[in-house]
Amino acid sequence: MLFNSYPFIFAFLPLTLAGFFLIGRGSREWALRWLIVASLFFYAWWRPINVLIIAPSIIINFFLARTLQRLAREKNSSRARWVLAAGIAFNVLFLGYFKYANFFATATNDAFGTSFVLQRVILPLGISFITFQKIAFLVDVHSGRIEQFTLQDYCLFVLFFPQLIAGPIVHYREMMPQFHRATGRFDTENLAIGLTLFVFGLFKKVVLADTIAPAVSSVYGNASAGTAISLLPAWMAALGFTLQIYFDFSGYTDMALGLGRFFGIKFPPNFNSPLKASSIIDFWLRWHMTLTRFLTAYIYNPLSLWATRRRAAKGLRPFGGRNTSVGGFLEVLMVPTLITMFISGFWHGAGYLFILWGVLHGVYLTINHAWRLFATRRWPDRERYARVMGPMGFVITFVAVVAGMVVFRAPTIATAGNILRGMIGLNGLALPGSVVDRLGRLSTFIGRLNDGVISQDAFRTLTLWIVILGFFALALPNTLNLLSAYEPALGIRSAAERASAPGRRLQAFVAQLTWAPTLAWAVAVSILAIAGIFHLGGNSEFLYWQF
Repeated sequence: MLFNSYPFIFAFLPLTLAGFFLIGRGSREWALRWLIVASLFFYAWWRPINVLIIAPSIIINFFLARTLQRLAREKNSSRARWVLAAGIAFNVLFLGYFKYANFFATATNDAFGTSFVLQRVILPLGISFITFQKIAFLVDVHSGRIEQFTLQDYCLFVLFFPQLIAGPIVHYREMMPQFHRATGRFDTENLAIGLTLFVFGLFKKVVLADTIAPAVSSVYGNASAGTAISLLPAWMAALGFTLQIYFDFSGYTDMALGLGRFFGIKFPPNFNSPLKASSIIDFWLRWHMTLTRFLTAYIYNPLSLWATRRRAAKGLRPFGGRNTSVGGFLEVLMVPTLITMFISGFWHGAGYLFILWGVLHGVYLTINHAWRLFATRRWPDRERYARVMGPMGFVITFVAVVAGMVVFRAPTIATAGNILRGMIGLNGLALPGSVVDRLGRLSTFIGRLNDGVISQDAFRTLTLWIVILGFFALALPNTLNLLSAYEPALGIRSAAERASAPGRRLQAFVAQLTWAPTLAWAVAVSILAIAGIFHLGGNSEFLYWQF
């Protein structure tokens, strides 16, 4: 069931809320159990077999966690490590079979000329997010960060429908205290904030992201068909998809935050204006923040710590500071970063291009870290460094992210190569004929190479929406900024951070946009809601639901 669908908005959500608050009048515990039942129904809506597939994994992980808890009481650390390793292996293999079995078969056929037959494997919705969440749960139980849990608490943690399919990837210790404090009673502030967040997200998804999608797809379709994509259409397609996935994922994140808030639950922040980042490190601290947190805590940090201890055992210099050696940088930072981002790319999808995208960002991050080490030696004056490198870093980061999104979006390596070649001018410069005809003498210099790659309508649509969406993404405050006075996500409490809007007048205008429960904001949110509802229709999945 899609968040942006009539059945969800006008049937499932009202009934779930009504049941929760009505039952909550008599029993908070039964209100929470109602949430578990509603979440199972939500998950089974498309394919009831989803529940039958994922249920054994949930049950096995519960008993593994119980075993870890018992071994912790017995102080049997050696057996606990084996149980944890078995639990992680089980989850990885479970995910691997459903998501990657056909990919490995295809890769083997490509590499060795074999003829393994691809099977039709049903991929349970949200299996990647659920798997990471269960792994984090087992690790936290093993480390003692989770001491007590019941089957009801565990099911509520795993199945709570606002974050079930596409995250955020939450921790038990940040969610369950909130459920334990939940009263099950109606709260007007939670309703107002939740509704505002949900409407913002709905508008971003169905009005902004879905509107630009057809024009972007047309260029990628031409590229897949073998048509050489020239400079301008290639950049328009790359920018268009970057903004499409930006507002698609931002919209989902807002809707998930709003849905949780309806029940008095706050999720951790997961999306914080990543296109405003001034470095690729900053980008990953803003894009899919809970995934970055998971990868850093459970993959990068253990790898880096192991490498550090290995170097210490050999008597080599530790990593860090101005005297960092090349060997220390490569061993402690670069290799763990590349491995982590390889896993990130592979987690996103079973395909060569997702892996390439992950490795590409691993290279980006490595270069960024190396530059920071170099910059501390060249520019000890940090204020001067920020003045010079801040704008330059923003441009470099933006171009790098847009180029990477081509690899993320393209269905084949040939398609990605076609558009990337166009972006650096190797496929020529082309404009729609009607545009070239209006350029007068300039048209003789531009020429009409590859004319017809992009139609006049698609050209106008992409141009208009790139300008509009770019302004929204780069100049205006995001949802977390607008509602920061009401803590829209865990830890977001201050309204001090504002969008980097150029000009004093625009900054003053932005400062007045902070959300408050006023008539003006009620009218504005109502207009956005009406626009979103009138744009509903069709099967418009969130892009991250496929992961």
